Amino acid sequence: MLSKLTPALLQRVVQIVFALVCIFIGWRFYQFCVWAQTGAGDAVSRPAGVEGFLPISALLGLKHFILTGSYDPAHPAGLTILLFALCTGVLLRRGFCAYICPVGLISNLLAAAGRRLGLERRVPRMANTVAKALKYPLLAFFLFTVVVAMSGAALQAFLMGRYNLTADAHLLRFFMSPSHTALVVLGSLVAISLLFRNAWCRWLCPYGALLGLLSRVGITNIRRTTDACTGCQRCQRACPANIPIHEKTTVRTPECIGCARCVGSCSRQHALHVTVLGRPVHWMVLAVATVGLFLAFWLVAQLTGHWHSSLPPMMLKSLYAQAFTG
Repeated sequence: MLSKLTPALLQRVVQIVFALVCIFIGWRFYQFCVWAQTGAGDAVSRPAGVEGFLPISALLGLKHFILTGSYDPAHPAGLTILLFALCTGVLLRRGFCAYICPVGLISNLLAAAGRRLGLERRVPRMANTVAKALKYPLLAFFLFTVVVAMSGAALQAFLMGRYNLTADAHLLRFFMSPSHTALVVLGSLVAISLLFRNAWCRWLCPYGALLGLLSRVGITNIRRTTDACTGCQRCQRACPANIPIHEKTTVRTPECIGCARCVGSCSRQHALHVTVLGRPVHWMVLAVATVGLFLAFWLVAQLTGHWHSSLPPMMLKSLYAQAFTG
């Protein structure tokens, strides 16, 4: 059974499992919001995992944690997930992007659909270089706004403000009743993703940009043995980021997410391998370690009280009821 397992298949399985978890969390959060508004039926607890969809709030919580040593009481799970993602950048390339992020799964499915429909287009190397730089100004904007421009007092006020406390409810409202502008933007992103493989992840995602920069100094890499390589370029065709792996000895580019698809596509044994601190390891280590690290962060957060919001349940009910009526 394991002999038939490929990096692409393992990635897809792990992505689907986490996507199903996200769907369940979304459904439970919707039930919570309905209960908060109507009060009908048994009480429904707010699922903490929904905070994983609030990266800006988590970034604010991280700054507050660094400045004060105090964990975000409103969205502790969001901060925990952010810390986990940052660790994957240092330890496991961009393991969060490769295996955990549901947007990554959607991006991969759209890329596969584009190929099957004959819509996929190759981007010239120079154009790709310019396009993949677009995500860094977006990252710089968010980091400047949060890290530099926002004072400590403003940060504290925002974190405990009504909007941030119910930020996930506002996100739910956005997806339940999107504006025409939002539909046009989302539709454009879908169309671009059908034409250009993994366009969002490669060119536009500021979260991925941050993890990619961390991976530059990370301990995990893809290494090519030049003597064993035939230069067939199967690795580049398999790579979601279209990295010219056959031209490199060690892949350290921020675009590498650590999915190991290149290793699985290689026709020559030992031509490509995953390395940790310079030592070759089995390609499956990337997926197993990413999932294991996530479970470790979740378990520690549960045991230390840094997963569920510490705000009183009835206060949350009132705030979320107002978020849908205001």
